[in-house]
Amino acid sequence: LVERARVESFRVRRSEIDRAELAAMFADVPTDDTLPVIRAFSHFALLANLAEDLHRERRRAVHVRAGEPAQDSSLAATYRKLDAAELDPAEVAAALDGALVSPVITAHPTETRRRTVFDVQSRITDLMRRREHAESDERSDIDLHLWRQILTLWQTALIRLARLRIQDEIEVGLRYYDAALFRVVPALNAEVRRALRERWPGVPLLPDPLVRTGTWIGGDRDGNPNVTAEVVHRATERAAATALGHHLAELERLEQELSMSARLVRVTDDLARLADASGDDAPSRADEPYRRALRGIRGRLTATAARLLDEPPPHAASSPLTAYDTPAELLADLDILDAALRAGGSAALADDRLAHVRGAVETFGFHLASLDLRQNAEVHGRVIAELFSWAGVTDDYLALPEEEKVALLAAELRTRRPLSAPGARLGADTARELGVLRAAADAVARLGPAAVPHYIVSMCSSVSDLLEAAVLLDEAGLVEHDVAGPRCPVAVIPLFETIDDLRHGADILTAALAVPEFRNLVDSADGIQEVMLGYSDSNKDGGYLAANWALYRAELDLVEAARTAGIRLRLFHGRGGTVGRGGGPSYDAILAQPPGAVAGSLRLTEQGEVIAAKYAEPKLARRNLESLVAATLESTLLDVEGLGSDAGPAYAVLDELAELARAAYSDLVHETPGFVEYFRTATPVAEIGSLNIGSRPTSRKPTSSIADLRAIPWVLAWTQSRVMLPGWYGTGTAVETWIAGDETRLATLTGLYRRWPFFRTVLSNMAMVLAKSDLGLAARYAELVPDPDLRHRVFDKITAEHERTVRVYLAITGHSELTADNPALARSVHNRFPYLEPLNHLQVELLRRFRAGEDTDRVRRGIQLTMNGLATALRNSG
Repeated sequence: LVERARVESFRVRRSEIDRAELAAMFADVPTDDTLPVIRAFSHFALLANLAEDLHRERRRAVHVRAGEPAQDSSLAATYRKLDAAELDPAEVAAALDGALVSPVITAHPTETRRRTVFDVQSRITDLMRRREHAESDERSDIDLHLWRQILTLWQTALIRLARLRIQDEIEVGLRYYDAALFRVVPALNAEVRRALRERWPGVPLLPDPLVRTGTWIGGDRDGNPNVTAEVVHRATERAAATALGHHLAELERLEQELSMSARLVRVTDDLARLADASGDDAPSRADEPYRRALRGIRGRLTATAARLLDEPPPHAASSPLTAYDTPAELLADLDILDAALRAGGSAALADDRLAHVRGAVETFGFHLASLDLRQNAEVHGRVIAELFSWAGVTDDYLALPEEEKVALLAAELRTRRPLSAPGARLGADTARELGVLRAAADAVARLGPAAVPHYIVSMCSSVSDLLEAAVLLDEAGLVEHDVAGPRCPVAVIPLFETIDDLRHGADILTAALAVPEFRNLVDSADGIQEVMLGYSDSNKDGGYLAANWALYRAELDLVEAARTAGIRLRLFHGRGGTVGRGGGPSYDAILAQPPGAVAGSLRLTEQGEVIAAKYAEPKLARRNLESLVAATLESTLLDVEGLGSDAGPAYAVLDELAELARAAYSDLVHETPGFVEYFRTATPVAEIGSLNIGSRPTSRKPTSSIADLRAIPWVLAWTQSRVMLPGWYGTGTAVETWIAGDETRLATLTGLYRRWPFFRTVLSNMAMVLAKSDLGLAARYAELVPDPDLRHRVFDKITAEHERTVRVYLAITGHSELTADNPALARSVHNRFPYLEPLNHLQVELLRRFRAGEDTDRVRRGIQLTMNGLATALRNSG
């Protein structure tokens, strides 16, 4: 059946049979027989991903061996551009002051692979790399190993039996450190620092690590009641255990390697003192100062782990020595080893494992990754209302006008008093929120400010939304009060998500900075105010083009607001994997930011199956992190917008196009009668919520409205059904309406496409989505809509807009096909899409059975497997 499905799928692509014939093939297949077919095509997709990654890797290696210029998105190409620009060293130093590139890993329901599957993929990748360079007589042995790994993969369940818990998601996020990040990030930081300092000697560049990781897993409780104080503790505890375990393991290996004898090498006074203080008096190591010093360092770090962790990590060394209070103290001891090696003529040894350990401690500290807290502004309002009522401040806080709210909250930040007391009878929601914040305060006290440095306010729409979060941090003991005003190690960050909130974001920031108490919080944090931009909800609110332009406009306004206020702005991009949630090539996306928006700092979310695609193994991680760093340096130090004096007219064109696109999108999503019913029946969105996918509910509230639905299931459902609506709808109508047959206007858009990275990236990403869409398959999902009138009313609109959007893209770009500027995507589509065909047909068939009452474990498992397979195959589906 698997082979027949494969053959027939290729016949569909060659137009030898009608798609309906393939669909009919599965109509009467017993559910038990569908499962191995789904698993087979899911594995085809998974292995195709590995093959494509290896193919790109080989192509890059060929280019390098041929001496061709480094490709864009590589640091080599970026250094070449910086050298050609002849930049002023002082301006470079100012621009990179406080520089940061931080990918933030988030939990995501489309990444459901088990650790076992993850490990088998890694082994297959390693074997394929070996095979590439093996002699012919070695290949048969490698092929046998490959066969065994694929056999293991085939006989291993792809997905878990039970719904993911947050504890599981925490472990999934941590696995990327041992897989790649521990090896790649410190080395990349060292390389970038060295390269920049060589170009501008004498300038204090990058005193802190440039690349530092973050996570939302265990701290993001927006609409997720499963995030509790215990979860925050577990997230920070497991992260610290991972970091300390890595440091101890590397120190143990280093102790074995640095066997130099004092009879043969010079021993500095500092090294001798460190060795003598270790307490290691074993006669066998009497003349081995490095080993003795490292035994003491391991002992102190073991004591640190015992103080910080619930359970000791592996590679601990028993010792009566005192713990390190900070990573800086550990670094100071490692610096003594480094200096001693260099003084003794062993710089090559200092640059090996010791350099890695020093870089890892500098980058990951004792905390590993910064945990962000996030909660919805509406929840904060309710909690503050209850606390104010309990403390006698006001009985009806929520009914107050904004000015009075701000005055009350600012006054509260000027006091040291708590709003509640131990044993206070508070509601469950308030108690949970305070518990989470107190767990965060404990993590900051144990692991340092870097453990929990950010508090994100979702759906932020006012100054009071920001001040409420600050007051709650104060209530948890995180705000310090002195004569200069309140200070807090946890920065309060607004998240502007809807299009209207993006339009008003700069005004909200300006008004908040005018409140002395909030301004003091910012000034005490080195004058840096971070603002998060929501790609997902803005898209769901107004459609693809309107959302992208609202984000660009918001960034321009925020940059100007920060400049006027005299603060430094850092933008945090809430990008998902799919284009409808801000996805697409990261390098292009960063270069498409407006002038001043990057300014040396960048944080962005990495989600779901995209995390594995980028960070599952060292070469992938290196390439993707390098592209982030390269784009950040170019956006910060070079003029990449390219519009010059034409910026104003270009912005005016996009203003008009965005409004037209938003109107077209709203006409379908918000104004078409029955649209919600169509969406719920023509996509698997309802099943996303009922199946064991992820730990988070699909809606923020128990409603069926589009506004309350999370962006992840919104985008995932349209992607699974191959419509991909969030990545293009509205653009075709907007462009055709604006041009209205005027060839000069078409020429204007063509000119913008060629000159302006933002416009080119928006259209390129849209073309990628359109190339992955398939309205022939989407029509099969539309057949699930019981009402034929509703089915035709909505699907006909979608089909017509799809045709318009393809038409205008080709007209603007001059291309003959959607993948003309993306040959890699063209190859991928050609090679892999026949393998998606059975997954879509089987998903429709199983949805039909499930909704007809066949609510069995096998049907549910089959639907979940198709979701997993399609997410894997499409790569940036969620």
